[in-house]
Amino acid sequence: MISKVIIGKAFYRACRYVCKDTRRAIILQTEGVRNYDYKLMAADFERQHSLRPTLSKAVFHGIISFYPGEQLHDETMAAIATEYLQEMKIINTQFLVVKHIDKRHLHLHVLANMVDNNGEAIEDSWIRLRGKKIAQKLTLKYKLKQAITKDLTMINFEALNKKELNKYVIYRAILETLPNCNYVKDLEAMLLKKKIETRYKYKEQTTELQGISFKIGEYKYKGSDIDRKFSINNLQKFFYNQRVKKLLKKPESKYSHLLPQRPDDPIKNVKNPGRDLFNLLMKIEKNEWEEDDFEFKKKRKRRG
Repeated sequence: MISKVIIGKAFYRACRYVCKDTRRAIILQTEGVRNYDYKLMAADFERQHSLRPTLSKAVFHGIISFYPGEQLHDETMAAIATEYLQEMKIINTQFLVVKHIDKRHLHLHVLANMVDNNGEAIEDSWIRLRGKKIAQKLTLKYKLKQAITKDLTMINFEALNKKELNKYVIYRAILETLPNCNYVKDLEAMLLKKKIETRYKYKEQTTELQGISFKIGEYKYKGSDIDRKFSINNLQKFFYNQRVKKLLKKPESKYSHLLPQRPDDPIKNVKNPGRDLFNLLMKIEKNEWEEDDFEFKKKRKRRG
């Protein structure tokens, strides 16, 4: 189960998209809005929004997608959607839960008013990230299948616009390239051969790497927008773990002098194997990250 959150301005457009096509839309639950006509539904949302007209973006649109092939009863999906809103602190307000059956996976559209019944604005800071974490939590609670990786075979690429399609082009390219990379700069070089540029974001007036994005043609995407595991922090963790595994398998590497040298069983024969291995990894990490930092500093100077 995964969550995607959109904060919009137009209730009419959102209600029309979610409810107009009755061949695919099944309304599971409503609160405070009429559910038999999307125009009246939008009018109900707008009436409450008028209590706080200064809030320009009052449309909460949450999309909850379930793992391909997973089947749930309507009552269970309605309960999940209600709990999802409660965990998001979107309470005491109008909402609507609609099931769509036009895809090969079950998914829900949850519309809610970010102006509550008392005319107060509902807090929306970090709402997209909160939605993802809550979806993970509910996945475990309801014992649903976890979407660990994207299943590209279940995506209708012909239905995607060019911007969405290019996200999957980059996703596939990174996925195919990662096993052959030890550093971020390796990934950059290999993606460039596939006409994908890698760009970096640094902390203001420093050489501290803060973010990564990928550009193909006219479209640019943050690494975390392609997939959470492609944020700069997660990529660096992946490369670090990959290098450590290789170093521990190849004692002839340039860091072999840091490994215990007992010929029979070097790890068991040290006094404190846990501490020894920890110290080893910390030394390797220091050397490796110094190399990474040096490369990024050189690149920053060349560009700057």
